[in-house]
Amino acid sequence: MSDAPARHIPALLEPIVTWLAPVIQTLWVDCTIGLAGHARALFVAVPPVARLMALDVDPGSIERARAELEEYRDRVQFVQGNFGRLDDHLTAAGSGPVDAILADLGVNSLQYERHELGLSFEREAPLDMRLDPTLGVSAADLVNRLSEKELSDLLYLESQEHHSRKIARRICQARRAARITSTAQLARLAASAVGGRRGRLHPATKTFMALRAAVNHEAEALQGLLEASARWLRPGGRLAIISFHSGEDRRVKHDFRERARRGEYRLLTKHPLTPDAAEVAANPRSRSAKLRIAERS
Repeated sequence: MSDAPARHIPALLEPIVTWLAPVIQTLWVDCTIGLAGHARALFVAVPPVARLMALDVDPGSIERARAELEEYRDRVQFVQGNFGRLDDHLTAAGSGPVDAILADLGVNSLQYERHELGLSFEREAPLDMRLDPTLGVSAADLVNRLSEKELSDLLYLESQEHHSRKIARRICQARRAARITSTAQLARLAASAVGGRRGRLHPATKTFMALRAAVNHEAEALQGLLEASARWLRPGGRLAIISFHSGEDRRVKHDFRERARRGEYRLLTKHPLTPDAAEVAANPRSRSAKLRIAERS
């Protein structure tokens, strides 16, 4: 999370186009349309009759994607909603079997820079983190309401934060004096709990990751996506998921392998695809991206 220019570079773009474009004929779903980088590249590569259902929980991303895909507007259905309810969205649209489903589980560059979302620990902003504004519970609510044990468990389970107990204890000590309401406050508390920066990651990185995941119900949404995809993909259709931390990748890996064992999927990536050195140099945020692709049997 940095003060980089407002320019979004989609992670692993070349393998996404290479693996998905050949199977897209009539309909594909981009579950996290974001700034439409993957979608634009796929539109260039797929037949002109192919249509896209573009999902995103963030209305701001939907608005930006509309502008980015203006030339393809007659071929896109935009849906502001969570990919965890993919079943509902496809049913409501009266869709038939789907050729390909793509989900990029990362947060896009402009979302980090939007003050009202409060996703970055590098600037003062409200401690919110709700990508979907209809959600009721903010990060500030969790930080100020959860017990020390609940907060510690959340940090460890959602982001494998090994200093979770120290950070939870420090947060609970601080909130006795005053409610924690800003990103800068929380970042300082996390850093003070673990003794400052150690290695490449800022000491607040995993705390922010865990809270964002909890606020936006990311684990539940991913499970819903995995289950729905197996039902909606046509035989030969492909599911591609880009994850950015080990917990997400582990869920995807286990789901793909179990469905392959049952004969539902064929694994196209035995091991996850990752960015090469050139991509990481051009887009440092892609460094932790892992792409897994499965094909419906």
